[in-house]
Amino acid sequence: MNETVNILVAPLTWGLGHATRCIPIIQALQEDGYRVIIASDGIALELLQKEFPQLQTVTLPSYDIEYSKKGQHFKRKMLSNIPKIVKAIRKEHKILQSILEDYSIDGVISDNRLGLYTSKVPTVFITHQLQVLSGKTTSITTFLHKRFIKRFDECWVPDYKEEINLSGALGHPKNIDHIVHYIGPLSRMEKENLPSHYDALVILSGPEPQRSILETLLLTELKKYHGDILFVRGIIEEEEIRSKQKNIEIVNFLTSDKLAKAMNSVDFVIARSGYTTIMDLAALHKKAFFIPTPGQAEQEYLAKRLKDKGIAPYSKQDDFKVKDLAKLCVYKGFEESQETTELKQFFSLFKRKRKLRSNTKFAFNIDLLIMRFNDMLDNRKA
Repeated sequence: MNETVNILVAPLTWGLGHATRCIPIIQALQEDGYRVIIASDGIALELLQKEFPQLQTVTLPSYDIEYSKKGQHFKRKMLSNIPKIVKAIRKEHKILQSILEDYSIDGVISDNRLGLYTSKVPTVFITHQLQVLSGKTTSITTFLHKRFIKRFDECWVPDYKEEINLSGALGHPKNIDHIVHYIGPLSRMEKENLPSHYDALVILSGPEPQRSILETLLLTELKKYHGDILFVRGIIEEEEIRSKQKNIEIVNFLTSDKLAKAMNSVDFVIARSGYTTIMDLAALHKKAFFIPTPGQAEQEYLAKRLKDKGIAPYSKQDDFKVKDLAKLCVYKGFEESQETTELKQFFSLFKRKRKLRSNTKFAFNIDLLIMRFNDMLDNRKA
């Protein structure tokens, strides 16, 4: 590229998944000659700062998403999060205007950060959820999510378009009425044949308090396991810290290179059934045992889908026992995936001349949207 093009890459902080799946996008942008500026908050920003210490970073408002301690209260807790999420969306949308000027931004790639749309430069929204599962309110949550997606020029779905895919109904709804590109699964991992140092690997992530609840449960149960386990807590700190409890070696976090080596050298992985984790496991052709976050319909759907396909077993969090791991022997694990998609082909959006759009058409009245959401909920109850 003759002229430097500056791209803002901004993942949501909801655990580490959104940040880690942006790593291959950032790498591809750099390889294609783009200058990348990273924007996020909390542990997602800290992780990307460790992965790309040479890149400029910007702190965005936190959505401060909290989970309930009990799965049956998940939806109620998420509804209670709405006011602070709305506040963060408004704030990040306002901040974006100054970021565009301060860093001469030529394009924005937002991984689920809803306020990073603008008419000034090309914008992309990344999600694997074109359909947002939420039980009886699925049509409502999907409608609201679609309204946000339409504020962006394009939507990139990290999955295959074909029938054989990873996201199922989440990323492949019957009707799509906006510009969607299936860019193939995103993973920072590459398959290697490495000697085994551990029998199993535990990878934790996600918002509190559910991350800590699962950590306590697994540390108790896995002491009964006859084998060596590497236990990655998913806590981003200044330094890597290790400790030992019987057969379990515990580490607070691992950088991408170290985590890839750990995943390549174990027989199986125990993790949440988050979509980014699934993409990593598929890239490495690994076996896995999933424990979906209680009440999170997306993870429950993905875990059940993979079980039904004979790929991986799962257990509800409250029901998990170490003996459940014996089920792994009758599941095939993730097998060789389809051909990797070349990400660079999708970057042409940022090279094309920006078409001016009407401010009226893309005016964003979030108060009206929330009122519509509440009205639809009331109608459902009635």
